[in-house]
Amino acid sequence: MYRYIVFDVETPNRYNDRMSAIGISVVEDGSITEEYFSYVDPEARFDSFNTMLTGISSVTVKGSPTFPVLWENIQSLMSSGILVAHNAVFDLGVLKKCLNDYGISWKSSVKYCCTVQMGKKLLPGMSHKLDVLCGHYGISLEHHKADSDSHACAEILLNYFRAGAKESEHIRTYTF
Repeated sequence: MYRYIVFDVETPNRYNDRMSAIGISVVEDGSITEEYFSYVDPEARFDSFNTMLTGISSVTVKGSPTFPVLWENIQSLMSSGILVAHNAVFDLGVLKKCLNDYGISWKSSVKYCCTVQMGKKLLPGMSHKLDVLCGHYGISLEHHKADSDSHACAEILLNYFRAGAKESEHIRTYTF
């Protein structure tokens, strides 16, 4: 089994070019082996919609690291396996915009899996929203909380593998 870095980001506004929180859950050898969470000072304004959705505001992130400082702390972790997210193109897109906007070079591409896309193949005919899948599998969820969302996504990934999903059939490449 590969090592998976399951992550979720929350954003401060509709532009989705900054993050206000990140949750990371590491999956290896069939279980969650490590978890990480941080608020992030997006150095951008918060839309009221995003604050209502996530509960994160400028007050919440006060004193939190900016993205460049956060990246110093998580780059080796994010580089240590195949990235996974629920609706991965969104989370990868936010990461890409943060890296680009701060002039941080990383990799030209990464291997990733998307649990939404996996679910559409493995569980056709049902909704693949995170909260629906959590209900289906009996996974606890505080939706739109990055640590809870990444943990839930990791649990969904593990359920897919237990049901016989073949890892290699779901790995894709995202270009930065």
